[in-house]
Amino acid sequence: MTHRRSSSTKTQIVAGVLMKPARIPQTVAAPERWAELPWGEYYREALEQQLKPWLAKMYGFHLLKIGNLSAEINTESCAISHQVNVSLGGSPVQVKADPLHLPFAEKSVDACLLAHALPWCSDPHRMLREADRVLIDDGWLILSGFNPLSLMGLRKLVPVLRRTPPYNSRMFTMMRQLDWLSLLNFEVLCYGGFQVLPWARKGGVLLSTHLPALGCMQFIVARKRTIPLTLNPMKQSKSKTPIRQTVGATRQYRKP
Repeated sequence: MTHRRSSSTKTQIVAGVLMKPARIPQTVAAPERWAELPWGEYYREALEQQLKPWLAKMYGFHLLKIGNLSAEINTESCAISHQVNVSLGGSPVQVKADPLHLPFAEKSVDACLLAHALPWCSDPHRMLREADRVLIDDGWLILSGFNPLSLMGLRKLVPVLRRTPPYNSRMFTMMRQLDWLSLLNFEVLCYGGFQVLPWARKGGVLLSTHLPALGCMQFIVARKRTIPLTLNPMKQSKSKTPIRQTVGATRQYRKP
């Protein structure tokens, strides 16, 4: 399946699959705390458990935690000491700003955490481009969200629940998010699902271990790369200058 990025409000039909546009008018406000979601504290704890080994690998000077839900994620295992919470409101917020228009210079941030920021974003493409803009070369990007191919995705189909969080959020498939990151030339280091049973504190250990693709939660860890991850064989062949053989250099003479 091929996914294409588009800012059009029209529905896309890609490879025979109906896809809703990524950019929509903002109609639903994002929750300010994980506690506002049913079993929200379970989600937060499970996400922290998944991110902990990756946060320990990050280093640098500045970490941006974009959105109120990102601000509540425990990042003590990260070696980056200067961690800034960015959001339009709520608490704890240190920089009040629109995540779609970050007030930071280009290539000034070492890592960005977008914990469930895309599900309630009106323009997820723009948010990813802003994160890409402020990240330094080889900077880290962490995304998390809800999985539409899960029990939570099935509950979203119930009309009564659609207006209540988290079912009023947007749930993007893993492949679609990976496609967005590939367009921005990010190298995905790790991705997966977890928390198969949303109402269980451990998310159903056996199910989450053997059927992670059905997890209600999903996350992606990626790094910003400055060179193409896939070399174009045509450009590569043209860039190589053929070495001409010197006339007579390899000629051998034998005595008659």
